[in-house]
Amino acid sequence: MGRLLIAAILLLGLAIPGLAGPFALFPKTGHLVSPDGRFEIRDVEQAGAAGQFLGTFRSLWLTELATGRSRKLCDYLGVAAVGWSNKNSILMTQYVGKKASRAVIFPADRGDAIMLDSGTLIQLLDAEWRPSLRENDHLFVEAASLEGERFQFRVWGYGKHDPNGFRWNCEYAMSDGKTSCATAK
Repeated sequence: MGRLLIAAILLLGLAIPGLAGPFALFPKTGHLVSPDGRFEIRDVEQAGAAGQFLGTFRSLWLTELATGRSRKLCDYLGVAAVGWSNKNSILMTQYVGKKASRAVIFPADRGDAIMLDSGTLIQLLDAEWRPSLRENDHLFVEAASLEGERFQFRVWGYGKHDPNGFRWNCEYAMSDGKTSCATAK
């Protein structure tokens, strides 16, 4: 893993306001129980037929512990940083290679996930923010916290447009889908 990716993952390991605990790194963690003990997130390595490429593709499953009812949250490749919000929602940063990540919110009680990546943000943000999203080849969108209906996340990266890098603190309003960002200081 590159030094920047390792640094980003270490920053996610810190406790963040609006989060019931720190982010855990999957697949290493294996499982993570919700703060109220109702749910568990479990990592499952995908089994495949003979001749298929194995050992890299994994899935995260959510199980309601009282009933044993499970549902697949997502497939992922590489590393996923996962944490519980105080609202029993799951926050995830999925690192999709050495050059990109995306942030996802999975509500524990319903199935509609919200995913934010560079393509989504290009559509949600005003034109002034778009060149950094389009013209840099390293772009990371990382979950931070969920406070009420406001999802806090960070966007950072570097490349042709921003050779010295950029950092934004952003917010997504879950009620109306409005997104805003400010340059991090």
